[in-house]
Amino acid sequence: MMKKQFLLAALLCLSTAATLAKQPKYVFYFIGDGMGLNQVNAAESYLAEVQGRIGIEPLCFGNFPYTTFATSYSHTNGVTDSAAGGTALACGKKTYNGALGVDPEKNPIQSIAYWAQQSGKRIGVCTSTSYDHATPAAFYAHVPDRNMYHQIGHQMAASGYDFFGGADFRQCHQKHDGADDCNLHQVVRDAGYTLAYGYDEARQALPTAQKLVMTQTREGTRQHGNDLAYAIDRRGNDLSLKQIVEVGLDFLMKDAKKGFFFMIEGGNIDHAGHADDGATNIQETIDLDEAVKVAYAFYKQHPSETLIVVTADHETGGMGLGTGAYSQNLKAFQHQTVSVSACSRKLGALRRPDHVVTWDEAKQVLDDCYGLFSKLNINERDAAYLQRVFDEKFKKEEKQTSMYQSDDALASEARIIMQRIAQMAWSSYSHSNGYVPVFAIGAGAERFHGRLNNIDIPLLIAQSAGYKVQ
Repeated sequence: MMKKQFLLAALLCLSTAATLAKQPKYVFYFIGDGMGLNQVNAAESYLAEVQGRIGIEPLCFGNFPYTTFATSYSHTNGVTDSAAGGTALACGKKTYNGALGVDPEKNPIQSIAYWAQQSGKRIGVCTSTSYDHATPAAFYAHVPDRNMYHQIGHQMAASGYDFFGGADFRQCHQKHDGADDCNLHQVVRDAGYTLAYGYDEARQALPTAQKLVMTQTREGTRQHGNDLAYAIDRRGNDLSLKQIVEVGLDFLMKDAKKGFFFMIEGGNIDHAGHADDGATNIQETIDLDEAVKVAYAFYKQHPSETLIVVTADHETGGMGLGTGAYSQNLKAFQHQTVSVSACSRKLGALRRPDHVVTWDEAKQVLDDCYGLFSKLNINERDAAYLQRVFDEKFKKEEKQTSMYQSDDALASEARIIMQRIAQMAWSSYSHSNGYVPVFAIGAGAERFHGRLNNIDIPLLIAQSAGYKVQ
């Protein structure tokens, strides 16, 4: 009898030890804004095609051992917006479109970042857009309307989280210290944060900063506004999401014994989706994967203590792969050298006082941007159509407006032809109700299986990490 009790006790100890070993000390939570199942498939299919083969070349997170999908509808809409979608992924509760960190009755609800903070973890929140935009803000803000940017900025400073990274505040309101500063910058400084502009300055701030806000350089903000440059447009000292994650990880590990919760958003996937810009969308998905690789390298050093989850808040654009023929030509996108937005700026630069822009000049810009005339076979009908658009719309400076950008009509029409060649289609310039992917690896990753609701994801992470849901 004693021997049997001893064996049972030993098995219980082993079971408890195994359970504790699976509890992650370090949690990475990646959210590809607008990254539906087809966005991932497009990126992986493109990478295979440029290697000269049919199939897929898996992204780093595409090889994670636990893979499933989730629904994304909100409390009030079959098609969610990023605020309700972000709140679901942050707080584990559905709410109405436009709401951030509040329930349908507008009562504040707490996020997994808060639960982790209350569990003694260090907290990081970063994005390739502004750190007061919908998805990152869902992890610290409580407002009935996502457009309350100034209030969101104040709540960010009051959160006490350790690290924030992104492009900048979306609405700084009045200037504070001059043309390159604003009052919200001073608000975060007054809350004890060091504000670092760009990668080099953030690296220099690492040893001494108690709390850190990392933003792009002042020049980057002047050039790109409230978002990081698209990956396809990135030049010189433009800040990347990978760099933000590198700095954020090093900063959070300054007190490694506490562990951390780190949310990383690839927000420009959504923006490219709103513009129906296939090449840019693919490059943004690949760029998110570059940031995931930073986390994966960390996981390989701490495999029993790390959990990485990659998912999305919704799909954007209703991306379709295939346009009727049983074929795909995504490799055509390798000839697109800039985003539609950047191509619009190049076309706009042709317009100068006392200069009449010719079709040959505009045609050369389109070729530089998309390779439509020198690298891809464009038929006579499409070529004639683009010249007609030049004659009828370019000279009038007509625009094609989507949610986050206003593109030159000629650049936009050339983009449509480019995607016809690539055999990619879009159903809209907005969100859809498509399933979103879920990928997981590490301690607790086995919990992610079967069809999920988006509100399940933060709760499963909390269960794995031992955070108390509040």
